Order: sequence, then structure tokens, then C-alpha cells
Amino acid sequence: MPSSKDGIMVILSSPSGAGKTTLVNLLSKQKNFEISVSHTTRQPRPGEIANKDYFFVNDVEFKRLINNQEFLEYAKVFNNYYGTTRTPIIDNLNKGKNVLFDIDWQGADQIKNKKLDYKLITFFILPPSKEILFERLSNRDMKDKLIVEERMQQFERDVLHWINYDYVVINDELNNCHMKIKSLIDAEINNGSKDYDSNFIRNHIEKLTS
Repeated sequence: MPSSKDGIMVILSSPSGAGKTTLVNLLSKQKNFEISVSHTTRQPRPGEIANKDYFFVNDVEFKRLINNQEFLEYAKVFNNYYGTTRTPIIDNLNKGKNVLFDIDWQGADQIKNKKLDYKLITFFILPPSKEILFERLSNRDMKDKLIVEERMQQFERDVLHWINYDYVVINDELNNCHMKIKSLIDAEINNGSKDYDSNFIRNHIEKLTS
């Protein structure tokens, strides 16, 4: 039975290219924070390590895991499946470890709907502007203009899900964004005061979607 000694779950979601994976890696350097490693059917990107960055599997294996109800959450994103298996997450939480999730809004919704007996904090990461997002996507081994264009179109849809998150943080400068998320997590854990301006966030989202 979950208790106060259990770990907490922290979800970071963002439109493609807004920097959530880098932020999750930075946050994981704190004591007692573990990254949830997802299964995926997509091919590894340059520099990614199997069983560390992702468990790379084929469609048949992924569908076997779905049929066995082994996923806490899963979703199809850009024609590839991504999913988090339940057992290692629950094991870590029961050992008092905090688990970081690098997942999209579909996965975040599924985890919230599971109503697990563990504290959950959710963050939605946004770029400073659409122009900067386009630049980041164009530089991220995505020389194919069609892929960048597809992700920009998806951004228009993804950004609408910000409303379902506890906090929205703008990744204008990586270290500032990292420290902002870290301080909000600390405040949540220790019931401290939170430095969070929801009106500023709403104004930023209006600019991104106008």
C-alpha cells in the first residue's frame, strides 16, 4: 500500500522540439530521481543507447505488451508507438524513488486517469516562440523539411493540451527552465511557496496560438 515514504511521479510533456528530454536528463541528476525508460517502435536517433534511452522493440513485441496489459500508458506518435511498462515504475515508487516521465499529453492523460496512489506533478514545456521552435527542429537531425513541417503542424494541436497540466514552463534558456521546474517540484514536496505566474503563461500561450 503506498505511503508517505513512497516516491513521487513527475511528468514532463511538450510539443516536439521544446526540450523536455534534455530537461528530464538534467532533473535526473538530483538524488533519488530516476528516469522512466519507455518502449518505442521508432528507430534510434544518432547517439541514443538501447535499454538506456529507450527499449527499442518491433511492432509485434509492442502489441504483445499491449495485449498483456503491461503498459501504464502508451500512445502512437508520428506513426511510432511509445509506452511505459507498469512494473518497474511501481517498484521504484515503492522503494521511495521519484520517477521522471518524458511522455506526450496522451500518455500523461492515461497516467492521470489511472488514479494511482502516488503524488503526481505534471509540467508542460513550451518554446519561447514558434520561430525558435522551427529553428530547433530544423537543427535536430531533421534535414527533411516535410518532417519539420509535420511537427510544426502537430505543435498547433499539442499546445492546446497545456490546460491539463499543473504547471506550464517556458524553455527560453535551458538552465533557467531547469531551475524553475526544480524549485516547483521542491515546493510541491515540501509544501513551500510557489513562484508561478499563471497570467504570464496565459499571455504567452495566446501569442503562440494567434
